[in-house]
Amino acid sequence: MASASLRVPRRVAAASLVGTTIEWFDFFIYGTAAALVFNKVFFPSVDPAVGTIAALGTFATGFIARPIGGAVFAHFGDRVGRKPMLVYSLLLMGAATVGIGLLPGYAAIGVLAPLLLIVLRFAQGFGVGGEWGGAALMAVENAPDGRRGFYGSWPQVGVPLGLVLGTGSFLVLDLTVSEAAFMSWGWRIPFLASAVLIAVGMWIRLTVAESPVFQRDQEKREASRMPVLQVLREHPKLIFLAAGSFVATNATFYISSVWLVSYATTQLDYERSTILGANTLLSASDIPMILLLGLLSDKVGRRPLFLAGMALLALFSIPYFLLVQTGVIGLFILGGLVVQVCRSSVYGPQSAYFAELFPTHLRYSGASLSYQIASIVGGVAPAICGLLVLWTGSLMAVAGFTVLLALISLASSWGMTETLTRGLDGPTETSRVTAQA
Repeated sequence: MASASLRVPRRVAAASLVGTTIEWFDFFIYGTAAALVFNKVFFPSVDPAVGTIAALGTFATGFIARPIGGAVFAHFGDRVGRKPMLVYSLLLMGAATVGIGLLPGYAAIGVLAPLLLIVLRFAQGFGVGGEWGGAALMAVENAPDGRRGFYGSWPQVGVPLGLVLGTGSFLVLDLTVSEAAFMSWGWRIPFLASAVLIAVGMWIRLTVAESPVFQRDQEKREASRMPVLQVLREHPKLIFLAAGSFVATNATFYISSVWLVSYATTQLDYERSTILGANTLLSASDIPMILLLGLLSDKVGRRPLFLAGMALLALFSIPYFLLVQTGVIGLFILGGLVVQVCRSSVYGPQSAYFAELFPTHLRYSGASLSYQIASIVGGVAPAICGLLVLWTGSLMAVAGFTVLLALISLASSWGMTETLTRGLDGPTETSRVTAQA
């Protein structure tokens, strides 16, 4: 009986994981390609350092689109349902990613190439902006009582798993094709391969039923006409605190997985295959961390893990970049593992925490806006790091930037309330944290 009662939550969690992995695989291969290839393919007529910054700037375009996509998908997610939005976001992401893989370079069509690249990257960001809220809420709203943190951590695992697949695919190409072939056509293979993954993800997503929590809420009340505007009007402080709590986690992820790939291979003499291999290993190790910390949040609460992770990140940021600067890959990986523990302390419980903060009829809007507002900083962070090093000549400028981000997230997390015993259909009267809830 217990096994049957868990069948639906497990199926939903698995479907959310697969779909999220596909979305983030598509999103991340762009970041790796921007760091390694796009400056030469789409911006060959400028100085290499400026070309890299320009390529990373197009990477940031996806993050500017994410809040817009999050708002549009959230509007319909709170009015129509979670499931349809997941299907549409997958289709949009898949079409944009394959389009990038087919896009001619600057040598073939001139300035039109980088312009089309920006348009397609915007479409990617628009799609992934709607993806996270739907996947997170489907997993959390289907979870058994007392297990929302754990089940909500499964779609979160799609981020490192997508990065493992994305970075791993570039690592295989780096090891198996020549430099000329990689720059000519090899980098396109991961983008084109996403068409197969989209087909698999669509099949899984179409077999999953709508969230029961959302369906019950629809039976009790009429859907909000403008849920995004309503949640901004009724819960503005909560949205910006939640966004602030996620800023450092999001930004440091892209600093290490995108900007540091370029900096380490061009300025610190790490081999490209070595850095790609290290990032693949680090991303793989992130998977059990996220699941374990999501599970732990069901025991100790969400807020304590947010606070602990951000406090440690603030303290460890400078030592981390000192380890990176040594040029020793073992120390690079050691520092990366510590930083990942900090990030996973937030990312593991995040789906459950953000879902529990908002009422059902505004939950997609509130959770998505909080996540995607923070993502703007994450998207521009690689370009900011490039500019900081260009202006100062020191990696410690990036370390200081990271400390600042961690302190912002620490302060925001401190301002939030605990939600562990709060019901998804409404606050529980027996909450053990009524003083904070």
